[in-house]
Amino acid sequence: MTGEKVLLARAKKGEIAAFETLMRAYENRVYTLALRSTGSEHDAADITQEVFLRAWRNLDSFRGDSSLSTWLYRVTANLCVDLARKKTGEGASASIDDEESPAAAVADPVRMNRPEEAAENNELRQELQYALSQLSEEHRRIVILRDVGGLSYADIARTLGLEEGTVKSRLARARAALRRILTERGNISLASPSKDTEGRREHA
Repeated sequence: MTGEKVLLARAKKGEIAAFETLMRAYENRVYTLALRSTGSEHDAADITQEVFLRAWRNLDSFRGDSSLSTWLYRVTANLCVDLARKKTGEGASASIDDEESPAAAVADPVRMNRPEEAAENNELRQELQYALSQLSEEHRRIVILRDVGGLSYADIARTLGLEEGTVKSRLARARAALRRILTERGNISLASPSKDTEGRREHA
């Protein structure tokens, strides 16, 4: 039995110290996924806290069919989807140079850390939150996990219980729907993906 499984078994028996050890192992990854999705440290902290509260309350229902990280990512993605649905604001006009998808551009951690682009990025995020709220549940989760959270196709497949081929085709449809919604609103300008970008997608 691995160390994680031992800790899970102890945590299921009510040992808080064991659960806290598991939480420390995953909280940074959960927080990063939430931060890239929301763009707000406050919201990301709230989501992270809620993820582990739910995990503690529902440990008995975790059978270990998937990894603990997969379970936590799924809960995080669901909470991010819920928040995106609630925060549907009207954004101002802006322009971005899209390299992979609208969501990836807005969630770019390097761009988010440039003070001179902070205001523009906030406007873009508002538009993205609205567009995400218009997608189907399955498409929202795919976009958040891949383009916002940066998970691999394999990780997403495990998280959502899908085949990798299904993840890729569903992501393509989700990105197309997201671009269509943003374009129709007319508040931001999306550049067409370059050939180099398309090549990177095919080999991702």
